[in-house]
Amino acid sequence: MALALALGAVTTQAQKLPKPKAILKTMTKTNAYFMKMWPDPGKEIVTNIARPSNIWTRGVYYEGLMALYKTDKQKRYYDYAVEWGEKHKWGLRKGIETRNADDQCAGQTYIDLYQIDPKPERIHDIKASIDLMVTSDKIDDWWWIDALQMAMPVYAKLGVMYKDDKYFEKMYQIYNYSKTAHGGSGLYNPQDQLWWRDKDFVPPYKEPNGDDCYWSRGNGWVVAAMVRTLEILPKGAPHREEYEQMYMAMMKALPPLQREDGYWNVSLVDPTHFGGKELSGTALFVYGMTWGMNNGLLDKNAYKPIVVKAWNAMAKECVHPDGALGYVQGTGKEPKDGQPVSYDHMPDFQDYGLGCFLLAGSELYKLK
Repeated sequence: MALALALGAVTTQAQKLPKPKAILKTMTKTNAYFMKMWPDPGKEIVTNIARPSNIWTRGVYYEGLMALYKTDKQKRYYDYAVEWGEKHKWGLRKGIETRNADDQCAGQTYIDLYQIDPKPERIHDIKASIDLMVTSDKIDDWWWIDALQMAMPVYAKLGVMYKDDKYFEKMYQIYNYSKTAHGGSGLYNPQDQLWWRDKDFVPPYKEPNGDDCYWSRGNGWVVAAMVRTLEILPKGAPHREEYEQMYMAMMKALPPLQREDGYWNVSLVDPTHFGGKELSGTALFVYGMTWGMNNGLLDKNAYKPIVVKAWNAMAKECVHPDGALGYVQGTGKEPKDGQPVSYDHMPDFQDYGLGCFLLAGSELYKLK
């Protein structure tokens, strides 16, 4: 891997972290834009086709909203999330029998809301869906790395809530198959400590500069999966050590790849392949690194300059006056998808980028 691509965290003057009040103001502004744009959280999302608003893109937004709610307990945030669940009858796209992690992503927020107000309907469908998977012998469902973030926290939450290791064991089996078997030998490269998005990108596939294709947001999803799972699992839980080791490995791989301007490339090791600023992957890395500092896993002297530079770049250069977010790569699975990525070009979905941004900001708000 071309580790000399970027040493921005080392070569520039240290920047200052905004005060918590300023971080919260930025998050509030961007979220207010979205809530104004979507006054009915149950409304279909129409792009090239119409999709229900409980799909993964909206599920990721609500992950961010719940993080914002924990930071700033405004009742309107809670009510907005509850209305979303109620409009969908706390159901999953494609129903209980779905095995697709994207469909199950909404369950993260459903469970969060159940834990606040334990109404049975809030958890019924997501638990039923995961229970069907737990009792199945199939373990090859997560064939793309985004799936880890969409589903792993659900298994972790259910295992803790019901004090049942079967959820932890099934989560590990599906995760480990993704890591070691999909694509022939697994989607994780232990040498570079990064993940290929799916089988289409394992070697001999190469980027134009001859390096492997490690998609920024895809690796960001894996970082978020590790963080959100570790945050839920108690010490000593089955396989917790594996997830912590994976998290720490990725935390070593990512800092040298940060650009001078604070962002990470959409293609982590090929800045010539649709190089430019991009928010979603960058925000997920900020989220992961800041969580590590907040939880004593990462050295603040080493990682704080990295996340401060990234956050300052996003807050200054991506946030429009009305609160919209620029430089968000649209949906897809590789550097060329969702292009062009620019300040004024809005992605096909505006929700998941904001979710990633709110997750990052909510962790930074807690950083001492």
